[in-house]
Amino acid sequence: MKLTFLGTGTSCGVPVIGCQCEVCRSTDPHDKRLRCSALVETHSTRLLIDCGPDFREQILTQPFRKIDGILITHHHYDHVGGMDDLRPYCHFGDIEVYADETSARNIRHNMPYCFVENKYPGVPSINLNVVRPHESFQIGDLGIMPFTVMHGTLPILAFRITEKTSQTLQTSHPLHSLTYITDMKTIATSELPYATGSDILVVNALRFTKPHHSHMLVDEAIDFIRRTKIPQTYLIHSCHDIGLHQEVNRLLPSDIQLAHDGMVVE
Repeated sequence: MKLTFLGTGTSCGVPVIGCQCEVCRSTDPHDKRLRCSALVETHSTRLLIDCGPDFREQILTQPFRKIDGILITHHHYDHVGGMDDLRPYCHFGDIEVYADETSARNIRHNMPYCFVENKYPGVPSINLNVVRPHESFQIGDLGIMPFTVMHGTLPILAFRITEKTSQTLQTSHPLHSLTYITDMKTIATSELPYATGSDILVVNALRFTKPHHSHMLVDEAIDFIRRTKIPQTYLIHSCHDIGLHQEVNRLLPSDIQLAHDGMVVE
């Protein structure tokens, strides 16, 4: 399984328009953060997690081949604002999107032209698949288990993704797995078992100080990481206030890294 971070920033991205802080003025490419999105790939399956307004710029850095499924964590614009740019991928057939009921309803509302009977020529052909927490599903050789985390007062989806071969499809023994969480502030104790058991954890950490009502700070993220007992973690959805990429990584424990756009983990 290969994980590619297409974007690791918050809704404003980094640099923030009009900001003159040292992070926004940094010339280090590790400090440039597009809106959060990721690719998860095996030899036969390709998944996109979220499709924000920077999708076009992000996907141009990748080979043009079929996307087998798109996992939507929630319907906020910085996570779904690029879905119209999926049009070229209709070359491979309809686009399968997997979202909870709230996100599916909002996507239909915001992109009504994709779901009418007589579509305007050229609009993306999207199949919306409603998924529910704790009900696993399969896309190619990847098994996906959705579960719930809280983005402030909004329940959103996180995903545990497991790579399987034909043998493991029969035995249910995972070969490789990752847990992907963004925009979380809290998680119910009952949901924690769904977040554990992976080789890699990806989780949001906004900044070090100034508490936020719907996003974890770094200390809150580290506390959650220790509860999962996952051996390697990458932090995402970080704003310019978190600091310079190199300095942040010097402050973090050795098993936790601040991810950056374009980073690949295999």
